[in-house]
Amino acid sequence: MSEVEFLYARDIYGKTLVELGKKDLNVVVLDADLSASTRTSMFRKVFPGRFFNFGVAEQNMMAAAAGLASCGKIVFVSTFAMFATARALDQLRNTVCYNEFNVKIVATHGGITVGEDGSSHQALEDIAFLRSIPNIRIIVPSDAPETKDAVLSAYQTSGPFYIRLGRAKVPTIPFKKKFVLGKGYILGEDSLDKEKDVAIIACGVMIYESLQAAKILKEKGITVTVANFHTITPIDEELIVNLAKRHRALLVCEEHQSRGGLYSAVCETLARFYPKRVESIGIDNRFGQSGSPKELMQEYGLSSEFIATKAEKLLQG
Repeated sequence: MSEVEFLYARDIYGKTLVELGKKDLNVVVLDADLSASTRTSMFRKVFPGRFFNFGVAEQNMMAAAAGLASCGKIVFVSTFAMFATARALDQLRNTVCYNEFNVKIVATHGGITVGEDGSSHQALEDIAFLRSIPNIRIIVPSDAPETKDAVLSAYQTSGPFYIRLGRAKVPTIPFKKKFVLGKGYILGEDSLDKEKDVAIIACGVMIYESLQAAKILKEKGITVTVANFHTITPIDEELIVNLAKRHRALLVCEEHQSRGGLYSAVCETLARFYPKRVESIGIDNRFGQSGSPKELMQEYGLSSEFIATKAEKLLQG
């Protein structure tokens, strides 16, 4: 992983929208005065008649998205993750999800790595908000190529989606496997044929940090499996149980509050099918703050060093 390519996932999102717009006249795009940041400006430039800017009126935008979807349009809605969820939650729940409308919410600037914009713009609870709502699928891509896969999957699958992207450039993850909605996978050549020490279950930017942590742990003789759970809803229950059966310890890593996100989904699954201790690397019941992404990853204990240390302690009992 010495030569890692860093790309903006939102750049790939914008380009993918243009590709979809060229082949399907029913694709329309809505934004809330942030098209330069979300990269929906790429679609606006090519298809101005199918792009709608709602200004700083996210609730109105979400309701309009439902209306367009009711007329047969495939609607992509974009703004910052904080505004797409916390601000427009009523409309998202009651107009989009209740009616199972074909609305794809692709929100950027999710997580603590939003950086200097600070707490008001750092969506750390967005997945928790949406996991409790029926009919919506939630995806957190690990990098730019997986973002394209997620967007294409959302386009091809009827119903509401929430795809969470970050602000900063993210490293392109090597040895990924084919994207399948609702199915996690083990990174690299690892398999579940033999028992190992630790399984790290992660999503989004935490995939790269988990792979780096795995290198640290392997140097200490600790065997590690890293699993990419890009789809939070529906969660891959079968893989979670199989990982639990084949590992001494489980550690869930996410750039989100530890309550209500991926960690909660894993714990709920294990409580039902295979009770086992599992620990979390995530935001520990705190709001965000201003700082560089690197500084904040350290401050909130999300970096590879923290993951490796937590895994070691977990194994020690």
